Amino acid sequence: MTVSDLPSPLDPAGVHAAWLPPEALRAIGSRRTLVHGDGLLVETVHDEVARACARYGGSVLHRAPGGGCTGRPGGRPGARAVGREGEPYDLVLALTTADPLPAVAEAVRAGFGRNRGTGDHAAGAEGYVIDRHDDITVVIADDPAGLLYGLFHLVRLGGRAFGGTRRAEHHRPATPRRILDHWDNVDVHPVMGQVERGYAGGSIFWLDGALRDDLSRVRAYGRLLAACGVNAITVNNVNVHAGEARLLTDRLGEVAAIAGELRPYGIQVHLSVGFASPVTLGGLPTADPLDDDVRKWWAAATERVYEALPDFGGYLVKADSEGQPGPFAYGRTHADGANVLAEALAPFGGIVRWRAFVYNHRQDWRDRSTDRARAACDHFAPLDGLFRDNVILQVKHGPIDFQTREPVSPVIAAMPSTRVAVELQVTQEYTGQQRHVCYLAPMWSEVLGFRPWGPGGRAVADVAAGNTASDTEDGAAGGGLVGVSNVGADRYWTGHPLAQANLYAFGRLAWSPDLEPAAILDEWIDLTFAPVTDGDPERLRDALHAIMDDSWRTYESYTAPLGVGFMVRPGHHYGPDVDGYEYTPWGTYHFADRDGVGVDRTRATGTGFTGQYPRPWSEVYESVERCPDELLLFFHHVPYGHVLRSGSTVIQHIYDSHFAGVERVAEARRRWDGLIGAGVVVAPALHTRVRELLDEQLRSAEEWRDQINAYFFRKSGVPDAHGRRIP
Repeated sequence: MTVSDLPSPLDPAGVHAAWLPPEALRAIGSRRTLVHGDGLLVETVHDEVARACARYGGSVLHRAPGGGCTGRPGGRPGARAVGREGEPYDLVLALTTADPLPAVAEAVRAGFGRNRGTGDHAAGAEGYVIDRHDDITVVIADDPAGLLYGLFHLVRLGGRAFGGTRRAEHHRPATPRRILDHWDNVDVHPVMGQVERGYAGGSIFWLDGALRDDLSRVRAYGRLLAACGVNAITVNNVNVHAGEARLLTDRLGEVAAIAGELRPYGIQVHLSVGFASPVTLGGLPTADPLDDDVRKWWAAATERVYEALPDFGGYLVKADSEGQPGPFAYGRTHADGANVLAEALAPFGGIVRWRAFVYNHRQDWRDRSTDRARAACDHFAPLDGLFRDNVILQVKHGPIDFQTREPVSPVIAAMPSTRVAVELQVTQEYTGQQRHVCYLAPMWSEVLGFRPWGPGGRAVADVAAGNTASDTEDGAAGGGLVGVSNVGADRYWTGHPLAQANLYAFGRLAWSPDLEPAAILDEWIDLTFAPVTDGDPERLRDALHAIMDDSWRTYESYTAPLGVGFMVRPGHHYGPDVDGYEYTPWGTYHFADRDGVGVDRTRATGTGFTGQYPRPWSEVYESVERCPDELLLFFHHVPYGHVLRSGSTVIQHIYDSHFAGVERVAEARRRWDGLIGAGVVVAPALHTRVRELLDEQLRSAEEWRDQINAYFFRKSGVPDAHGRRIP
């Protein structure tokens, strides 16, 4: 089998095609297709099919609602002419609002309503129905976005979409908001560079203080996002510096240019804005959210935004956090601050996403009563019900900062009358920085499936979607799922070619949180490594599953143990430094001493953080006996001899897991090398990039193992029971 490393026709030259190589569209491009409907996204559907047909010899006919037809030739010498009115089709993609529907599409719509037992034929916003009727594959949707998503569903299915029988399948996104936030700087930051916490090169939007001249890569990016279910992005850093601030005013045209590239794929644009904009941009003496002039300024600025971008999504705000200005300066609450922006956005249907990442980053490390984990809930829980309807509180999935292992943030369960979005970090700040293989879908799946109110209650995914426990329960609509993007200007989009899987998985889980991580990985493998010659794909698939399935837990095993967190080098956060943050004002401590390790967050003797959870978790986390081992050191300070459920002591677990983690990385490198000469030919450049990064991962894992084990041996004085060498 040969694995393609060539770009698709839409991609800029030299850029990896990711999960949309031309071969992925062969099954569609070799058949006869009717596209029925009109609108920008329907044109995109038609153009996608037409490009595939030009490559693989199929045909496509586009029928507009009025009955007019347009066709495009397949593009190969001697190929049959484009589909003609009345000829049989293999595939029909139809918009239900474009009457009259083709007969086969009308039959699918009618059957869909009957099968649901309601008579309701609606596929719903962004939804679609796939069926096989009279040996024709049919996709119907009520709006153009649904038709686009339905097309990409067929791409995932490949040839399976056109064989045998298929019962009607109804697909709708779990939440209408599936957003990626880019931490891209317009001007190169002296510390963080062009992209804050970016590990894949520069920004695809900005270069040295200006919008890039060539935005073709932005269009290709929109296509990739639509294919996995993402429908919105924020184009600039949440830490709004001077250059990014002006995107709201005199540089708004640059945002409009980006939006123009993304619009054909249904990707809506959002902006990060500074809370102090009325002062820094408007020349007002105050940014007090209760000041009438401030309210008028935001209203006027927002009106200008919508004049330039009628489909603009809204604002993202980081306030009173890590030096960013906010309402505290005026004695106001976060609800006051968010509501003034929400008031300005409301007439246009826009939203403001207000981040709950607020804590004291200048605390005294000697003061064990101050707990960074508590901060978000302490700040925001008293404000529940005080936010306007178009405010979404954006909450990091854990209470600290995207660590390899954290409990779910209690804020997610503490705001029943507020719209809550759950924020995940796709960029691997604390999980190997896209130099280590770390497939994050298993972590995210655990988070989304966690039930804060116990086994019978709603899951985190339900809160994000706005699903209530019953039809009669009052509650705020969900805020959706948000990811911090891991994309940059690198040839492979994400630096590490295998880190593409995290971007793909975010979109798929945002669309359908109950998908299995292994199944998502299968989709990504089959699309990204679509075979272009005959061969057995199973060997490559098996190798990638062996390398990636448990890579998050592998990374966890050789880094910070049992949920203790951090232990990274300050500033850049790559590599081990056990005490790097231990005596700093950032509030990220492990409190290791000669007797034990971990943070006491109990109500009985610690910071009381466990009390922020509803039952049963408040009781589970409070108890050292019931607390899950993987979170033990997050909630408890325990002796090194404390016995885990595995039967191992804490200190022996630290030794064993770090040795085992290195062995698993070495095995991953062997599996990747084993693809050479084994009937699987991976594009040489891609194979070399992955091999070099696995070399770095192994080196780093060994450094983690040696530093962590040496540190705790010297702290505890307890030797390794297996007699292995510890420096």
